[in-house]
Amino acid sequence: MKIKVVLRALFLAYGLTGICLLALAFFVFQFDLGTVPVLAAITAVYVLACFAGGFMAGKRMRKNKYYWGILVGLAYFALLVIVSFAVEKRWDMSFQHLLTTFCMCLGGGALGGMFA
Repeated sequence: MKIKVVLRALFLAYGLTGICLLALAFFVFQFDLGTVPVLAAITAVYVLACFAGGFMAGKRMRKNKYYWGILVGLAYFALLVIVSFAVEKRWDMSFQHLLTTFCMCLGGGALGGMFA
């Protein structure tokens, strides 16, 4: 039961990520956005997706909501790093970027769980 809830919340988070990144790609193509707005939008997508996944997990679990939100954020981050490494075939992140992304994913998931 608990694993299903986390997997469904993770599926929601990645589905939302896909939709948002497709919309971002459309806006970049249409309006020729610069690097800074695109990086800010990607950051916002990570946080909002983890927030939505944490919110869903917290709503379903009803106890220790922030814990389940953190778990969703951690799973989101782990899958993000694994897929990034698999696509690049090498480690392409600085430690600072890795740590920042980790905190954003966990923080977004925890906030989502708390607001559930």
